[in-house]
Amino acid sequence: MDLMATRDFDNYSSLFELMKQFIQAPDLLIYLKADVATLVTQIHKRGRAYEDSIRISYLENLNEKYENWISNYKDGKLLVVDVNTIKFAERPEDFGEIINKIDAELFGLFK
Repeated sequence: MDLMATRDFDNYSSLFELMKQFIQAPDLLIYLKADVATLVTQIHKRGRAYEDSIRISYLENLNEKYENWISNYKDGKLLVVDVNTIKFAERPEDFGEIINKIDAELFGLFK
């Protein structure tokens, strides 16, 4: 997003790639996918004053970067949870659905 110097970004990227050689990928990466409207709603629910100044354009840009990163994730199993429709914090049945999906990904049960 060009928010840090190229040299610093390159250093962080190099360090990340080096660390990946020594650390095993997680058994399952869970990505909570949300559109910007959902992100804004969640930010407002949290009510953190320091988040009030976040710009919509920043969220759009960040969301695009996350989507790009996750679409290229190849280090292990991936479960994408669309939190636009699955409200696991509010609906127990949605939480149960996610647990079933995790079990299926990890243990092959009823995928």
